[in-house]
Amino acid sequence: MPAKRRSATMPMHSGGTGASSGAADWLGLAAAPAFAVMALLTATLGSGPADILCSAAHGGLPIGGMVPMYVLMSAVHSPLWLRLIGARLSR
Repeated sequence: MPAKRRSATMPMHSGGTGASSGAADWLGLAAAPAFAVMALLTATLGSGPADILCSAAHGGLPIGGMVPMYVLMSAVHSPLWLRLIGARLSR
């Protein structure tokens, strides 16, 4: 059986079928910029009551608040973008 050919525009998931796989790819690509925008907005406008919940967990990591959390989530989701850019550059 021949291996499943990955699209050069969406090289993220190897499994899945049809629309569900395509939707997961696009959702994964949307996550990194969404978290980056949320970090930027939270840093400039403030996070309000949600920051109180995050800062209540003292004794954890030395960083606290919503901005570091959003930046971390954006970084976690950035490999999808890097893989997409790498696939386009290698063409």
